[in-house]
Amino acid sequence: MTIQSSSLNLRFFSESLNRILPNAQAVYLAIILLVSFVLIYSLSDLLMPVFASIVLAYLLEGLVGKIIKLGLTRITAVYLVFSCFMTCLGFLLFYLMPLVSQQTVDLIQNIPEIINRTQALVLRLPELYPKLISENKIQQMTFSVQQELLTYGQNVLSLSAASVVGIVSAMIYLFLVPMMIFFFLKDKALLIDWFLQFMPKQRHLTVRVWKEVDTQIGNYVRGKFSEIFILWFVSFATFAGIGLNYAMLLAVLMGIQVIIPYIGATLITFPVLGVAYFQWGLSGDQFMYLVIAYSIIQALDGVVLVPVLFSEAVNLHAIAIIVAILFFGGVWGFWGVFFAIPLATVVKAVLTAWPRLGDTNTKTYSG
Repeated sequence: MTIQSSSLNLRFFSESLNRILPNAQAVYLAIILLVSFVLIYSLSDLLMPVFASIVLAYLLEGLVGKIIKLGLTRITAVYLVFSCFMTCLGFLLFYLMPLVSQQTVDLIQNIPEIINRTQALVLRLPELYPKLISENKIQQMTFSVQQELLTYGQNVLSLSAASVVGIVSAMIYLFLVPMMIFFFLKDKALLIDWFLQFMPKQRHLTVRVWKEVDTQIGNYVRGKFSEIFILWFVSFATFAGIGLNYAMLLAVLMGIQVIIPYIGATLITFPVLGVAYFQWGLSGDQFMYLVIAYSIIQALDGVVLVPVLFSEAVNLHAIAIIVAILFFGGVWGFWGVFFAIPLATVVKAVLTAWPRLGDTNTKTYSG
């Protein structure tokens, strides 16, 4: 019985190896993925403008394709889309960013007043709840918060000292990235043909994975940008209509918070409600209106906007999303967090397409 069981296990292991190892395309796909990861990881700092241009050109390619379907030539579609892109970039650089920067400075200047009001409110807690908290404990907590704020202020100053380098890098990005985006869109076919000459001829499995990834990543990233824009616009209109201070800054944060699923919505709640509280207090009608409007925006985002924009995206389990955010965010920082779900989709597509025992389609893409 033991000999038979061992024989079955050995046969299963042998069949597994024979099922995958002789498949040249599976080996090619593994090599392509490994080389791509190593190159991106090792050259991300040096070639970040190139990677950013490729990503943005990929996003704009969807608009180019839709315009071509209307009967226009590709070069005309490229010029139209690129012109819209440069218009949006100009709006971002010359209107949105200065306004957000000014409101951020105003908020930082009001931090001492906010701290004093918070401290006065906290010092009342021992009077209201003498059995739960003591005045000595409150003083210790206040001192700790002040020390943390002092450290944070020093860090901000140290960052501002290196702002000259950041400005130079930004100027390089502003010149190189749009130029590369234009040529990536204009010469797409030429660049793809050049790249394919370095790929193996037997690449059916790689093409199969790419088609899956292309569909899912395209739907996800374009949907995410649409979600960011819609939330920013609706939030700004709502906050400005109610009269909330720092409306543009908070609206931008409302848009950015969708980058981090589950966590972003929780984090943005504190600044929005905090600003409303220090502006109107808990007893004002405006504060209640703001809470209701904010709750409606978040609910509509989760119930209406997300299902409509991401109806064709791959559904990933919440644990898979959190693990992807932690892993890719740790590897590539902000961009790793932003592309965590698309990268997790790549992993899922590879695992789905990878040869398995009993897969009758092996001969279709086997080497």
